[in-house]
Amino acid sequence: MAIQKEILSGLTVALALVPEAVAFALLAGLSPLTGLYAAFVMGFVTSVLGGRPGMISGATGAVAVVIVTLAASHGVEYVFAAVVLAGLLQVLAGLARLGKLIRLVPQPVIYGFVNGLAVVIFTAQLGQFKGDNGQWLQGAPLFLSLALVLATMAIIYLLPKFTRALPASLVAILVIFGAVLALGIDTKTVGDIASIEGGFPPFHLPAVPWEWETLTIVFPYALIVAGVGLIESLLTLNIVDEMTQTRGRGNKEAVAQGTANILSGLFSGMGGCAMIGQSLINISSGARARLSGITASLLLLVFIMFGSRLIEKLPMAALTGVMVMVSIGTFEWASLRTFRKMPASDTFVMVVVTGLTVLLHNLALAVLVGVIISALVFAWDNAKRIRARKFIDAAGVKHYALYGPLFFGSITAFHEKFDIDGDPSEVVLDFAESRIVDMSAIDALHKLTERYHLQGKKLVLRHVSSDCALLLRNAAAIIDVNVEEDPTYIVMTDRL
Repeated sequence: MAIQKEILSGLTVALALVPEAVAFALLAGLSPLTGLYAAFVMGFVTSVLGGRPGMISGATGAVAVVIVTLAASHGVEYVFAAVVLAGLLQVLAGLARLGKLIRLVPQPVIYGFVNGLAVVIFTAQLGQFKGDNGQWLQGAPLFLSLALVLATMAIIYLLPKFTRALPASLVAILVIFGAVLALGIDTKTVGDIASIEGGFPPFHLPAVPWEWETLTIVFPYALIVAGVGLIESLLTLNIVDEMTQTRGRGNKEAVAQGTANILSGLFSGMGGCAMIGQSLINISSGARARLSGITASLLLLVFIMFGSRLIEKLPMAALTGVMVMVSIGTFEWASLRTFRKMPASDTFVMVVVTGLTVLLHNLALAVLVGVIISALVFAWDNAKRIRARKFIDAAGVKHYALYGPLFFGSITAFHEKFDIDGDPSEVVLDFAESRIVDMSAIDALHKLTERYHLQGKKLVLRHVSSDCALLLRNAAAIIDVNVEEDPTYIVMTDRL
């Protein structure tokens, strides 16, 4: 039963992959087959080698947006070269274990990313309600398309209430397909977009000059493709992890994505990354293993080589209905309840990321902006939390017990805590509840020590944790601070 569910889920994904791969290839200014070949290679390799079973990869709009300029200015061979180089960069990132950096993405950014992507998926389906002239359908054609889309959505919504033996999305596609054929309904089909007929992806090395100038041309595009691909793939991995209550392996996924892009560029594909929409179709259909992704990619190849005439007859309304339901399921409706209940800064970040995703269709840039805003807000909040409790002991020594991190943002407030002119000849700066974080903090301690020294007074640092003491020792050649040795003192972080 589990194998049957995996295979049927893979069939559903394969059917939904066709129009998307074609559309993304055309968006990049390339032939439809470059998108289909990329979808096959990316899907197969990542399903076999990836760190997240059940996740689907293929040609994506984010990559298409990046390479469209390169395709227009230098041609498809340079695109293949850029994709191969991007794959190499992704493999290196995975081997360097950079996948863990996805932990730096805050929850509001993930909410914004997911919600923006849901809106993008939904708005992309509106094009199916336009004619060949780009004008909106009217009258009977419009109502017919709406009826087919709504019927598809109704099947997907209602069927699981009666049985989960078959993926609801697959049943919906087949029912609408059968109804269109049986009733002879004249509606837009996959074949109206482009022909998907082709052979096995041909292998060839990118026909570009092997010289430094070529590298200067393709490297910027490769770097962006690699970054976009990793961000989308690792965020998709996190989302699927949450849905399945399991944990994928980010570094392994990065290596798999890189390997897939290398092979994609060598087998006439435009490259790609993980596809959150297709992954959600797969997971919601009950797939949890690698078999579903392998099945989807192999069936896609079968469609290209042997079944193009049949697949080209699929009504776009059925696929549109599937994707609309995906967009509804993708949107984090719970995030709407966070308004006025969570910090205003988090709500602002979520809205900004959602807006940038929708407006720019650049998911990586939206996430990057969200992370930067979150980091700045965090730094600002922590900069205000530096405190100093002051007292003079029986020996006449003045103590400053610090609370909060000492870093670039808190330096100004830190310097304002001290009364150098009025302090006694010996001063102790206690770091039991504080930490030295960065170079700005080290420099601040150096300058403070100098200011006390110029007045003939001594500043001693006490209860400095081992990692902070190491920072000071490494900088000993360029700074002058007095750290008190206290072998009996162990800070909490040393025990972790």
